Amino acid sequence: MMNSDSSEIVIVESQEVVKLQPQQRKKVNVRRMTVIAVLSSISIMLSMVPGVGYIPIGPTNATIMHIPVIIGAIVEGPVVGIAVGFIFGLTSMFRALTMPTITSFAFINPLVSILPRILIGIVAYYVYQLVVKLTKSVCLSGWLSGLIASLVNTLGVLGMIYFLYGERYAQAMGESASAAKTLILTIATTNGIPEAIVGGFLVSAVAGVLKKRKK
Repeated sequence: MMNSDSSEIVIVESQEVVKLQPQQRKKVNVRRMTVIAVLSSISIMLSMVPGVGYIPIGPTNATIMHIPVIIGAIVEGPVVGIAVGFIFGLTSMFRALTMPTITSFAFINPLVSILPRILIGIVAYYVYQLVVKLTKSVCLSGWLSGLIASLVNTLGVLGMIYFLYGERYAQAMGESASAAKTLILTIATTNGIPEAIVGGFLVSAVAGVLKKRKK
């Protein structure tokens, strides 16, 4: 939120209002750019290590790639989450182009590979802010933020696949076109729920430590 005086900027975080002078604002921007660079590098490295960033489960992949996105959004705000989510989406598209599987055709489309990953950071930030305001608990806020943002990733990707490629996706997976809805719901349940639970605990642990260090 900008003050009427252009020489300072006002940041509202966790019910605390802090006015930053130009030099302080520059330090904040540099810190955020550094966080984006570090978390994006982690995302890229995870995507390149077989069985770590993307974990093959038959023709589909479970993932922990959304964790840096959520942590970045909670610690430094939605812009950082959006930026790291964009990098996550690009790695997904890159894998679809360079290491194709029977379902990679869907992930070449940025509406499937990038858009849901951008939304992760936005949802994570605002869920965290809302829950921490209501409960004053960093651990609970981190857990719920990680849980819900992980589900946004799963449901966003699979939802876009269903609406854009439902029948083709089902046929690629060896199912009839009419079974597309059931197939995608099954994948969402078997992959999405474990990812969300693990994501909640990881984000709660890491974000809590980083928030304390930041203060």
